[in-house]
Amino acid sequence: MSDVPAKQLLHLVFGGELSALGSHEFRDLQKIDVVGVYPNYASAYAAWKGKAQQTVDNAMVRYFIVHLHRLLDPATDATAQKR
Repeated sequence: MSDVPAKQLLHLVFGGELSALGSHEFRDLQKIDVVGVYPNYASAYAAWKGKAQQTVDNAMVRYFIVHLHRLLDPATDATAQKR
């Protein structure tokens, strides 16, 4: 085991009610649920899965994971693909 900490790859989890099925446009931007920012995909996925399961009965509500690290440093996308 190494004492080197894992590289921080930030991810944002958010969601809300969509204006139409198949769309990524939200009905009301004031009601977007920002779940949080996470240091890696695994923790973001766990948060996303929990929120998605809570809203499974409403087909109009969707949650998303945004790879913030790709926006902040596009080179991290190639690094993440190698792992």
